[in-house]
Amino acid sequence: MFKVTPNPPESDPASPYESPDSKQFHEAAERTLNPGPNIMATPRTPSTLFIVNPELSTETLLVHACESLASANVMANDLVDHLQGTSRNALLGIAQVIMLGELAVNRALDRLDPP
Repeated sequence: MFKVTPNPPESDPASPYESPDSKQFHEAAERTLNPGPNIMATPRTPSTLFIVNPELSTETLLVHACESLASANVMANDLVDHLQGTSRNALLGIAQVIMLGELAVNRALDRLDPP
């Protein structure tokens, strides 16, 4: 069987510019290793899409957390009716963890504002 390339190829193995492809590869590697301006030089502006208002009180945040957990618990328990076997058992376990989180948030609310 005839080999197309000699063994080893007849080129300088130390040169990164063996072919146009290797030159492009070398330039890409240089851009990666030396990215240019520091990315941390510009201040980060957080997205306001999913931001929680930092001025909200702890009580308000806990009330919303409690309502979210209660909703998640209802949705999980409604979905349990459509499952069988290990999937049903897993979702019942998740619903129980949600309920325990809701109880913990309610206890925190009671400590903030005793009845």
